[in-house]
Amino acid sequence: MLPKHLRPQPHPVNLPNNPRVIVGLGNPGVEYAITRHNVGQRVVAQAAVEWSIPLHVNGLTQRGAGRLHGHSVVLALPVTFMNMSGEAVEELVTAHDVQAEDVIVVHDDLDLPSGCLRIRSGGGTGGHRGLQSIIMALGTESFVRLKIGIGRPVPEVDPADFVLASFTPAEWADLQPVLTRAVEGLACLVTHDVQTAMNVFNRRLPA
Repeated sequence: MLPKHLRPQPHPVNLPNNPRVIVGLGNPGVEYAITRHNVGQRVVAQAAVEWSIPLHVNGLTQRGAGRLHGHSVVLALPVTFMNMSGEAVEELVTAHDVQAEDVIVVHDDLDLPSGCLRIRSGGGTGGHRGLQSIIMALGTESFVRLKIGIGRPVPEVDPADFVLASFTPAEWADLQPVLTRAVEGLACLVTHDVQTAMNVFNRRLPA
């Protein structure tokens, strides 16, 4: 649970320029909705509900704007496929007149154990097609990432098939507190700074 003094009080409002732009990566369509590759979208969709920010299709994303504890924020879900995420993020950066450093990308990570969160600023792609697309579109790696660990498959399963497979019912149940903690991590990133969020959230969720 986020410490009481770090908990924001959300309410929707009209925004000025230069908000924090939070993008949940995934593939469009109901067939991908609960796949491992779409866990970033699940986090941002949950944030939209908890922060009372409705999302509507606008260009290459579903997006909505509001304030969180006095801070401007835009939540967005690309309606492009994963390997074209950069086009959606570039559109957001232009529309809201922000820098790459103002963007927070939420995505799945094969190299983190299931249940782990990692927040970092900058870094490589780890072979993630969505991150590759964003880096190519923005020309920089300097955006913030909130990574959701999904673990690696057993050796005989292709990682590409693994990330596009749906969570099992047991995995889905286990994921719910991770999604909640990830939303808390996003709130901390918006209302505080990257270092504070890293200190609080870069550890495995207790069993």
